[in-house]
Amino acid sequence: MTATFILGGARSGKSARAQALAEAAGETRLYIATAEALDAEMEERIARHKADRGAGWRTVETPLDLVAALEGAEAPVVLVDCLTLWLSNLMHHGRDVEAECAALCACLARFQGEVILVSNEVGLGLVPETPLGRAFRDAQGRLNQRVAAACDVVEFVAAGLPLRLKG
Repeated sequence: MTATFILGGARSGKSARAQALAEAAGETRLYIATAEALDAEMEERIARHKADRGAGWRTVETPLDLVAALEGAEAPVVLVDCLTLWLSNLMHHGRDVEAECAALCACLARFQGEVILVSNEVGLGLVPETPLGRAFRDAQGRLNQRVAAACDVVEFVAAGLPLRLKG
């Protein structure tokens, strides 16, 4: 098992980096998508991501039950994009974020095969104005730290360039 964690800001190139790593790792790949198409703009983003992936990918959409999707994954290479939307979905639906994050890290420790996870690094910007914004930023930072500790390789992507942080 190899777990790789790709972090970066919005439009940093992290998803493209993760996709390239997954495609280099194997011909049979599973894409676990956490986004929900709640408006036309998001529908367009999701369609663009699917088109960019091309052939060789099977997609599972799971905005909340990421651990179950990973446990049921039947592919040697799995790409999860992205943990930021997953966390936002968990918070929006009132799920126990700490328990879900612990379950994800435990699942990563048991995972057989190659898994690549994508997440935003949101702690580099301004302090959010609202309590909810600050709670999300803090939860995202804690999640990123826990997942980074559970992964073999961690990369930070800025301006399309990966910087190896671990592994």
